[in-house]
Amino acid sequence: MSLRRHILNLGLRLVEKRFLARADDPVALRAGFERKARFWFRPPRGSHFSKEVLDGVPVCWALGKDVSAGKAGAVILYLHGGGYVFGSSRSHRAMLARLSGLSGLAACLPDYRLAPEHAFPAALEDALAVYIELSAEREVIIGGDSAGGGLALALLAEILRHGLRRPRGVFCFSPLTDMTFSGDSMASNADAEVMLPVARAGELARMYLRESDPRDPRVSPLFAGFRGAPPVWIAAGDTEILLDDTRRMAARLRADGVRVTEVIARDLPHVWPIFGPLLPEACRTLEEVAGWIRSLSRPQGDS
Repeated sequence: MSLRRHILNLGLRLVEKRFLARADDPVALRAGFERKARFWFRPPRGSHFSKEVLDGVPVCWALGKDVSAGKAGAVILYLHGGGYVFGSSRSHRAMLARLSGLSGLAACLPDYRLAPEHAFPAALEDALAVYIELSAEREVIIGGDSAGGGLALALLAEILRHGLRRPRGVFCFSPLTDMTFSGDSMASNADAEVMLPVARAGELARMYLRESDPRDPRVSPLFAGFRGAPPVWIAAGDTEILLDDTRRMAARLRADGVRVTEVIARDLPHVWPIFGPLLPEACRTLEEVAGWIRSLSRPQGDS
């Protein structure tokens, strides 16, 4: 493991975890995250970005050097994290531009509606609308991180439930898959976790759920069915409070016959791939995901 990992973990514990523990205004959360993202998350040289609206949902296209959005070939549909309350295409576009360059595929990042202004199921409705629009003309690989990783898996379950054209695959970084927060790591990793304060989890969930059942598979994909799903790549750090969300999700998928690549990384922070190139491990993980994407074959039986 790199020296930079130790420095990053210390900085996150002293600064970001404390900020998230005390920030109680969604507007302040959004502004703070956007400001830090502009400073720390820089896209590779030659990356380019463009805006579009797909079925009423604003999206950002993140393209690596020499990658074209086009209208042919596969595309990455990426759902950003942020507890359904903050985060945007702007905060995540640098990471996706890097993954676009590594995989050779364009990345589409929806700015789905956020809570508390837009509670469940607004985010899922927007994700599904963009997926249907994209999959009408091309194959899709779905990705996401944190709450966006849970949203990616919930979207997959909805696609299967409605008999829609399946994606080629799904990948998730540190996904939130259980909004009942029943995983043992929520308590056992509360101190080891360098970024997420466990005390705020319920508050963010209430902003998104309002009166909805946290066991609803559309919010907690851990309770969804995945028979017939394409391959899934899923990862978390071993000190994260969401570690068991990944472990249990991988087991749930395997129980439904899904081919799963499960990565449990040693002492890496929540959604560490977003920190490339500051963190060598982030770059290596994105390279691994790009290789996994390239290895995927077209789903059998789809049009």
